[in-house]
Amino acid sequence: MVVPGILTSDGAGVNLRRIIGSPQLNMLDPFLLLDEFGSNNPEDYIAGFPPHPHRGFETITYMLNGKFHHQDSTGNEGHLTDGSVQWMTAGRGVIHSEMPEQTEGLVRGFQLWLNLPKDKKMIPPAYKDIPAENIPRVDFPGGTAKVIAGEFMGATGPGQPHTGMFYYDIELQSEKELSIPVIDGWNAFLYVYEGTILIDQTVKKDQLAVLGKAGDCQIKAADQGAQFIVAAGKPLNEPVSRGGPFVMNTRSEIIQAFTDYQTGVLDKV
Repeated sequence: MVVPGILTSDGAGVNLRRIIGSPQLNMLDPFLLLDEFGSNNPEDYIAGFPPHPHRGFETITYMLNGKFHHQDSTGNEGHLTDGSVQWMTAGRGVIHSEMPEQTEGLVRGFQLWLNLPKDKKMIPPAYKDIPAENIPRVDFPGGTAKVIAGEFMGATGPGQPHTGMFYYDIELQSEKELSIPVIDGWNAFLYVYEGTILIDQTVKKDQLAVLGKAGDCQIKAADQGAQFIVAAGKPLNEPVSRGGPFVMNTRSEIIQAFTDYQTGVLDKV
């Protein structure tokens, strides 16, 4: 299954491409959303993401280029720069902002929403700033991989998800091949952000491929090479109820999240 991203906007008017969380692919358990943002035009990103709430999941923001500043209601503060990752566990509730620190030049990256299991949705919120130099880089014949979470060719990523998953950023040179092990039964995808790859079908720039649930994924870059992110996760197989920035298991829990936010106790419960 190959899914194209759709152009939309979020936050205070940040233009982005939504790949998971779109009408074509609502979710891929345990992944709730995948956005790519990227532009050389400050008008596309300068408004950023002013303070907004979350509950019930984790956000993983991976910055390819550019600088963003993060603050949240628990006192955490951090800076996203080229190649860095912001791993935020909303848990029982947090209010945070993500604002660009530059007024010109390229800003480009991804935000992935990872669902929390039912028994962890109300854990205390947490935040981890992962600088680029702390993300392992694996060189292999024909390419490189950055290991954000999980294990790959002996390297372990710094991300610490609350459910089984991995997340890599991979570059493959022209017509080189790579096999990526995926645990049977896990949901896996790859998203091409430069070039073209060949699996059992062609996947071009700005397209996501949902991978099979059994066996390793065999990937070959087309003649111009390719860059892509690939992630896989163990399905939670639990009910999902969404309400804007909140993701819980029942509608009543969503109503409670809105009540907690409106009464100012969301990050204090």
